[in-house]
Amino acid sequence: MSGTVSSLGSSQINSQLAAVQARLQKPITQLQAQVNAEKTSISAWSTIQGTVSSLSSSLAGIKDVSSIINRSATSSATTIATATATNTSQTGQYNLTNITLAKQQEIYSAAQTSASTPLSSGGSLTITLKSGKTEQVPVSAGSASLNGIAQAVNKLGGAVKASIIGGTGGSRLVLQSSTTGGSQSFTVAGTGGLTKFSYAPTSSGTSSNFTLAQAASSATLKINGVPVSNATNTLTTAVSGVTINLAASGSTKVTVGSSPGGVAGALDSVATSLNTAIAAIAKQTAYVPASSANAATASSAKVGPLLGNFAASDLSNQLLTAVTGAAASGVTSNSVGLTVSSTGAVAFNSGTFATAYAANPTGVAALVTQIYKTLNTVTTSAIGSGTSGTSTSTGTTAGTNKGSINAQTISLQNQVTSLTSEASQIALTNNNELQILIQQYAAAEAAATTASTTQAYLSIFSSSGSTSKG
Repeated sequence: MSGTVSSLGSSQINSQLAAVQARLQKPITQLQAQVNAEKTSISAWSTIQGTVSSLSSSLAGIKDVSSIINRSATSSATTIATATATNTSQTGQYNLTNITLAKQQEIYSAAQTSASTPLSSGGSLTITLKSGKTEQVPVSAGSASLNGIAQAVNKLGGAVKASIIGGTGGSRLVLQSSTTGGSQSFTVAGTGGLTKFSYAPTSSGTSSNFTLAQAASSATLKINGVPVSNATNTLTTAVSGVTINLAASGSTKVTVGSSPGGVAGALDSVATSLNTAIAAIAKQTAYVPASSANAATASSAKVGPLLGNFAASDLSNQLLTAVTGAAASGVTSNSVGLTVSSTGAVAFNSGTFATAYAANPTGVAALVTQIYKTLNTVTTSAIGSGTSGTSTSTGTTAGTNKGSINAQTISLQNQVTSLTSEASQIALTNNNELQILIQQYAAAEAAATTASTTQAYLSIFSSSGSTSKG
């Protein structure tokens, strides 16, 4: 009896309770391990999504190949004309012949003793352009000198500018149209002390007050035999997308060619982003076997959180196939410098691209467009076309993104929520079971204590009876 009672001591009860608690905790621990594994997978998908998003952004660089193919314009005689071209210009050769430059009208007055010698009185100049537009230049008596007239004209900042040139016999007032072109020819009407600065040439071009040093004229030339006239020596509309700067009379040839530098740079950026995305997927799906070289350096096998995940492997295959499977007009990715190694690494060689482009620019452009369309389809399917939203602590994203990666993370998050809820329910049930068990053990402990007390009394009574009979 005493052995049975003593077996219900507190230390044994605590030990038994600990054993029960450990047994009840096992399924919760297993569920928590599953939750951690799912969260690790969510984080892995978040990493992949980031790299695929970067790839998607880089694709904008090759979306419109025609807009990024650089154009270059060269002149066979740069002393006659130079040229620049935009990406919208058409390639080809343009023969510029019979070039005459646009000029400003320039007249100079009769010589005066000095530029500062006062005139008899002030007055005004009325400058009239060929178009009929007029400008008034008032000159006060105190400013009536060649210098004063020049300052007044220049202060107006109009169609004519003035200067003073000293030469044989004294100083002369020089008036020059501000811009070139036949429409910029002008006449001058003076009043008061400025009457002698009037200029209204006769049909022969002579005037008693001013001498015509240079007549206003527009630039004229022929481009591939077509007559062209331009008010200035800079032609911006004669050849679409090409700016021609005339420098001297004569003839020259302007050649507009294409340069693949812009496309090569954009494609290199895409290759880098593509390589990063594929490497990220490879890392998350990798299996590294255990090392057994020696006890000191041995390591256990390492498994990526998405090992065996079909969606991840399929995404990687689609990205690689977009490059390896591309072909257009007899041009392949490999022939333009886009290669994929046996390990899945993507590389780009700009030199190979330039050679291929020079040989077949249309085919290369078509290939790049095909690669863009295929990769854009793959990345859009993976990350969606809507707003990606804000990342949560678990790696999922909110917003309108409906891509396959988002679907994966939502599924995993639902698993996390379900497993967490299950673990919480089991923990609640376990707690109730432990409380009941504790109560039962407490009742047993109390019963054991009562039994021990009763046994002690019985022992005393038994001992007293034996003593009396003796």
